[in-house]
Amino acid sequence: MPAPQTIVEYIAGYPPEVQKVLKKVRLTIKQAAPDATEAIKYQIPTFVLNGNLVSFAAYKEHIGVYPVPAGSQKFQKAIAVYRASKSTLRFPLDEPIPYELIGQLVKYLIKERAVSAKAKLKK
Repeated sequence: MPAPQTIVEYIAGYPPEVQKVLKKVRLTIKQAAPDATEAIKYQIPTFVLNGNLVSFAAYKEHIGVYPVPAGSQKFQKAIAVYRASKSTLRFPLDEPIPYELIGQLVKYLIKERAVSAKAKLKK
């Protein structure tokens, strides 16, 4: 099967129960970042706003979301149980997905990208 060209194609490649989760992750990101555009980068769904903003991917037992922003101390505490590495969160498919937390993550990423884009313009 060829690599997906759109997020819709990517999601369609998974079982219905995983598709449901992926669709909700996609919607959550779209609501948090309405100005971002969708793309497939590195063969996974990616939202682009001032560069790659956030990506997500399905695996056998979890959904991965990348990258992880700095955010507040409260946010860092909330994501600690999902942190797989410095830049990766893993949400197990056999547990409720914290969509609100994903929305917060995206909003923090938007702020970080805006600061980064502003700094680049000053140079």
